[in-house]
Amino acid sequence: MFDGVLFIAGLIGCAVFAISGGLAAAQRQQDIMSFILLGVVTGLGGGTVRDLVLNKPSIFWLADPLYLYVCVGAAALTYFLAPVLASKYKTLVWMDAAGMALFSVTATHTTLQWHDAWLVAMAMAMITASFGGIMRDVLLDQMPVILEPEIYVSASLLGALVYLIAHAFPLPTPWAIGLGTIAAFSLRGAAIIWDLRLPKYRD
Repeated sequence: MFDGVLFIAGLIGCAVFAISGGLAAAQRQQDIMSFILLGVVTGLGGGTVRDLVLNKPSIFWLADPLYLYVCVGAAALTYFLAPVLASKYKTLVWMDAAGMALFSVTATHTTLQWHDAWLVAMAMAMITASFGGIMRDVLLDQMPVILEPEIYVSASLLGALVYLIAHAFPLPTPWAIGLGTIAAFSLRGAAIIWDLRLPKYRD
């Protein structure tokens, strides 16, 4: 049963990131194929890098193409729904936050199946949660959000750390995933609402 819940969480994370990619295309007034391209890259990019780094025998969306179908469908649907959204940018930011939180914790859980070092798991959480957005922003020729002084990577690392602590306690894995996701999303949400930022380096 838990494997099914984790699978659904992964699909939701892919869909949320694909929608954020579609909304980014909407900001640039792109065609539907650009929506799909950006949606697929954003939804699958981080997990692809994770699986390559972990040297898994198969990339997750090649092993189960449903992830790809979900990203294509979510991005295409965003093409038709974007005009009714009151604020594309605000929705994009919150969808990105939700995807980051889900991917951070599910990536931590996945990494622990292959490597038991906490630091490795946290690094893979950060990579999985951010690389799809980086690819999206590079394609759109804009500054990736993680290179801004916003609290983004920090929220991803917090979610991973909360999951690891809860997992070691030990709490049931669904509880650990839920607590980690809430922690990551709450910190990112607080940063969005109150414009919290990390201090910049000053020479």
